[in-house]
Amino acid sequence: MELAIKNKEDNLKAIISLKDEEIDRLKDFKSKQSTKMVGESLEVYCMNQFNQIRSFAFPTAYFEKDNDAKSGSKGDFIFRDYVDKDEFISIMFEMKNEVDTTTTKHKNEDFFKELDKDRREKNCEYAILVSLLEADSDLYNTGIVDVSYRYEKMYVIRPQFFIQMISLLRSAALNAASYKKELSEIKNQNIDISNFEASLNDFKDKFGRNYRIASEKFNKAIDSIDDTIRKLQKIKEDLLSSENNLRLANDKAEELTVKKLVKNNPTMKALFEEAKKQD
Repeated sequence: MELAIKNKEDNLKAIISLKDEEIDRLKDFKSKQSTKMVGESLEVYCMNQFNQIRSFAFPTAYFEKDNDAKSGSKGDFIFRDYVDKDEFISIMFEMKNEVDTTTTKHKNEDFFKELDKDRREKNCEYAILVSLLEADSDLYNTGIVDVSYRYEKMYVIRPQFFIQMISLLRSAALNAASYKKELSEIKNQNIDISNFEASLNDFKDKFGRNYRIASEKFNKAIDSIDDTIRKLQKIKEDLLSSENNLRLANDKAEELTVKKLVKNNPTMKALFEEAKKQD
């Protein structure tokens, strides 16, 4: 038992010694790094973490350094992912770290305003601060902290939750994109139905209008025909009346004789008798 206990004590001492050596090594490493190198080492860590699973976990994603500083500032990384070439999620990342010997310690909230500004200027939906600042904070050491109460859609995470955070937001956005697509299809169906009803109503209105115009013209044509018939009837009556007068005139002409013509005209009677004698 004493030997076993001694072996365990030796093992624990060896483990503690290794831990102490690792801590000393890391402290020495960080002390030799400049502030810029410390920050860049966190960026390299996140980039390596992402690239290790990029091909199978995020095959359609864009994850690159933000090199656009036209507005005077820029974030560290921008993540975007797509479904059928349509973007469904975008994240602006800022990585913050500092050496332990820094006299003026920064707080995470010191970078919220600038990160939110970068998110809006680069048209990103989310903003995430990957931070090793405030190492003793119980709040930030929980791993993922939602600070949307300060700035919309903003989170502060420790580096070990970098991939998990992307996966969580991406999964939620992917589901939302699916719902949006279904909703869009339903809206399009409703729009199609509305368009059909509008087209039908438009056809009915135009048909009714054309029917009224055609009916009015038809009635006018009927009235015009009736008027023409009345005129033709009058002409017919006038022609029949003329025919009767011509018949009477013809009868009178046929009854006309020389004797009747000269009956009451002595001069004409004398001339006819004279002509008769000459013949």
